[in-house]
Amino acid sequence: MKQIRTIENLDTAVRIPGSKSITHRYLIMAALAEGRSLLSNTLWCDDTRYTAKALKSLGAQIIHSPEAAEVTGTGGKLDHASKPIFLDNAGTSMRLLTAVACLAQGDCVLTGSDRMHRRPIGELLAGLRPLGGIVESLKKNGCPPVRIHGKGLKGGRTLVDASRSSQFVSAILLAAPYASNFVEIGVQGLVSRPYVDVTLDGMSRFGAVAGWLDEETLRVEAPGHYRPGNYDVEGDCSSASYFWAAAAITGGKISTLNIVRNSNQGDLALLELLSQMGCRIEWHDHGVTVLGGRLRGIEVDMRDMPDMVPTLAVTAAFAEGTTVIRNVGHLRIKESDRLQAVAEGLQRLGVQVNEGRDSLTIRGGSPVGALIDPHDDHRIAMSFAIAGLVTRGVRIADETCVDKSFPEFWDRFKELYSSSKQ
Repeated sequence: MKQIRTIENLDTAVRIPGSKSITHRYLIMAALAEGRSLLSNTLWCDDTRYTAKALKSLGAQIIHSPEAAEVTGTGGKLDHASKPIFLDNAGTSMRLLTAVACLAQGDCVLTGSDRMHRRPIGELLAGLRPLGGIVESLKKNGCPPVRIHGKGLKGGRTLVDASRSSQFVSAILLAAPYASNFVEIGVQGLVSRPYVDVTLDGMSRFGAVAGWLDEETLRVEAPGHYRPGNYDVEGDCSSASYFWAAAAITGGKISTLNIVRNSNQGDLALLELLSQMGCRIEWHDHGVTVLGGRLRGIEVDMRDMPDMVPTLAVTAAFAEGTTVIRNVGHLRIKESDRLQAVAEGLQRLGVQVNEGRDSLTIRGGSPVGALIDPHDDHRIAMSFAIAGLVTRGVRIADETCVDKSFPEFWDRFKELYSSSKQ
């Protein structure tokens, strides 16, 4: 259990680690490229380690240091995995690798934790089959574990329901350059579109030809390949968000270093929402600074940045008036039922909150201390830790769940106290 201490006169800078989303994608593309790639500023957390371990099981060579990875790729010729590959609750790994494993020469089983076995993947399996993917849910329920009969992808046209996860689309995109023919993806109900754009940007950097034909159709030219080389992973906007929120609710000042202004990461848009709530945003050569102000509630559609909902919801608890967050029903199939977990945490803090089917309505006030159960969800733990900077008595149970995406979080969090102007 982690006891959070309050803080005054917050004025500091925090270096943000590399993007988890980009690290996943770059590891996969480097593993499919033919030759050696050097990836710098990679994020090594539980999730990315599972992706790297799986890629090694499929024939890639990966040597990593704390913030880099040397990857010797397979040229798209993946080995079959003789044993099931365990991915715990790493949803990104499961989805992206399900498509990639179609390129293996032989069978592969991807499995995970009990929670993973309840997270839907049927839409991805349905999207792979018209392209030649031989894939099945072993329990016939549209969830992992999944078996992939690796015989490559023939290409062609497919339709993907992306109303529950953009990763169904990104997964097919990542494997598509190694299909025998072009791949066109009709996309329905896309949530979190910026993550697809992050995938496309990475593919372009690695030399693949892919992009939007129109608002609902993607095309990848194939057969093609990824180009090995030296690639840098930009800072993670999701990880930065907790420190932006810290500045917002304390009325302090935090500079987050290693954040790129023109990033495709959708979570960067949280800065605009904090600006609407009353914060001041200042960009500089090395990142961005958030200065807290008098906060007010807002109404916002967060369909394209669901991971930011816990961060904004906790910030809203300290704002004047009511904040309404809409169109976020897909949060219910994350590491936890994230809408329920956020609502429960806010209620424990004494905050008035209404949990809708796909929305949250939060009435700002004066939160009180409480023990927060993050439900083994890293984003719940980190978001509610921020509340403890101004509210005495906030405690986070099972604080180690942050290792899933940000293993250095508590170290960086501790730096806030040593660097603040007391």
